[in-house]
Amino acid sequence: MWCRKRRTYMKDIKMNETAPFDPYHCSMEMDAESQKLLFGTGDRYIKKIEKAFSVAIVDRDGQLQILGDEKKVERAEAVLHELYRQIRKENDLEEQSVDYAIEMGLEEQEGALEEMDGDCICHTVAGKPIKPKTLGQKAYVDSIRKNMIVFGLGPAGTGKTYLAMAMAIKAFQNEEVSRIILTRPAIEAGEKLGFLPGDLQSKVDPYLRPLYDALYQIMGAENFAKNMEKGLIEVAPLAYMRGRTLDNAYIILDEAQNTTPAQMKMFLTRIGFGSKVVITGDGSQKDLAVGVQSGLDVAQRVLGKIEGIAFCTLTSKDVVRHPLVQKIVKAYETYEEKEKSRQSGSEGRGSRRKYGRKSVQ
Repeated sequence: MWCRKRRTYMKDIKMNETAPFDPYHCSMEMDAESQKLLFGTGDRYIKKIEKAFSVAIVDRDGQLQILGDEKKVERAEAVLHELYRQIRKENDLEEQSVDYAIEMGLEEQEGALEEMDGDCICHTVAGKPIKPKTLGQKAYVDSIRKNMIVFGLGPAGTGKTYLAMAMAIKAFQNEEVSRIILTRPAIEAGEKLGFLPGDLQSKVDPYLRPLYDALYQIMGAENFAKNMEKGLIEVAPLAYMRGRTLDNAYIILDEAQNTTPAQMKMFLTRIGFGSKVVITGDGSQKDLAVGVQSGLDVAQRVLGKIEGIAFCTLTSKDVVRHPLVQKIVKAYETYEEKEKSRQSGSEGRGSRRKYGRKSVQ
């Protein structure tokens, strides 16, 4: 693929209202199958790019022609080049990839996407590569490689647990650790499950199901069951960690926002030699009783300056689920920020009124 650029009049092409009459013109050659994937169903991908950069993109005899302001055309071209590279490599294109490429193009960070794309952690049983899809996820994965203990903080859908699981399985397969231990506090998410039938494992399985789902997808159900029987993979509630020393293990604590300070301290003091720990949590989704402090919040304040411990914060930009999920997360973040601002403002006004009464006295 290459590009030819020049200034030209293109009267036969319908331009956006924001584009100049004498547009900057860029031509990109691309095969028909790649164009089909790049345009998307109903041309929705191309329409997103046109809207984001205020350009017009049309197909003319096997060439993509981009018209508009020179700077905007160059940035749109860089985004198209990045998406075309992904298509050639994976023979597919996801809407999340398009959205993120546009976002990086608007921030003029297109070059970072190619570097990030080469970081494949491992493959699922179906052969799909698992790799960071955002710059935040890339920083998170790099931090896990460099540090003994990593806290992955961020909203749902940012891949905190999934990427940690992939890193653990890769380390296990490469014999860097002898076992994988996955744990999370057994707290119901806002509703009571009642008394559950079966043995102890059956009772705790509903709380640990998200961890099983990731293991099945990456490792495969049969391989997982075999290693589980041998005791090489352990999935257990956090309470089972008390009194143990966990040597040469890859340990993942999920839903850490639901731990108490005592539980978090207990867990962190279980870590033995040759182990690596990833702790994931979302401070906005606490299921603790009212008035109970989160162990994750305390850990951030207590451990923030200790060498070998890293805190990685992911944001709504790093959400890799359906694009609507990203919008939901962003809307909640905005709402919570406004609520905090409103509450702090109310407290300030209350203090001033109180101070005023004392002055009158």
